Amino acid sequence: MAKIKEGFKGERLISLPEDLLNTYSKDPLIGNLYVRKIGFFPRVKFHYVQKEEGCDYAMLIYCTEGKGWYKIYGKTYAVEKNQYIIIPPHVPYAFGADDASPWTIYWLHFRGELCRSFLPENPNPKPLLPNEHSRLQDRFRLFEEIYSCFSMGYIKEYMVYSSMCLYMFLASFTQLEQYRHITTPTQKEYPFSSRVIHYMQENIQQNLSLEQLSSYFKYSPSHFSMLFMKETGVSPINYFIRLKVQKACQYIELTNLKLNEIALKLGFEEPAYFSRIFTKVMGISPSEYRKKEA
Repeated sequence: MAKIKEGFKGERLISLPEDLLNTYSKDPLIGNLYVRKIGFFPRVKFHYVQKEEGCDYAMLIYCTEGKGWYKIYGKTYAVEKNQYIIIPPHVPYAFGADDASPWTIYWLHFRGELCRSFLPENPNPKPLLPNEHSRLQDRFRLFEEIYSCFSMGYIKEYMVYSSMCLYMFLASFTQLEQYRHITTPTQKEYPFSSRVIHYMQENIQQNLSLEQLSSYFKYSPSHFSMLFMKETGVSPINYFIRLKVQKACQYIELTNLKLNEIALKLGFEEPAYFSRIFTKVMGISPSEYRKKEA
């Protein structure tokens, strides 16, 4: 069976030269905590990495779809969708994607004097389940901000800013309760449709069915649809599709992602289907929208 470390369809990754990072690390604004390498791998079949002597950096892996595994301290752990792991430095490890349902992962390497302050007490994968209190989209936006600034890392000021953002990004995993405390909608404060829409936004990368939505909110599909349509005038799935297209417009206008990469990020396995849905909602194709708005 093939084993691949990098070079996947749709992957994004950025690294900087080690000598440049070593120079930057002498500045405490960078040296206390900084990115070594960062990337996004979508549905990476045959992904496999083994480090028999470990590495001189820590690594965060955040699984948003599919499954994978990792082995550390002589034990193998399954890594599921909506879970993350942080692998400490100087420890032998191996990890890879599940053969049947390969994972989609956001990942980064990090170093610094404060690196160990963000390491977990135990190696078990930690959950990050989307719910009415989660801030997944805030975390994804922060990842993109770090990614963008690190890509400009040959200019020191951008590297400094990426390090500043890295504190909050890692804290959004390790200090989850405090991170989610900022926005905590309750049933009394928010109408039903607002809580549903928030949950949809948190799952914008997924393909939620009416049954999955109604089950989460503990209603039958018919009653759930009736309640949602009463407040919005739109069916739940139709609204979810519109949110996906709205997010696609943001990606098209604010990033340099290719259209097929945007489709993948929003849960569309076929770019052609994504294009049809986008055109139906917006009245023009994604490529035409990019020419018009970019």
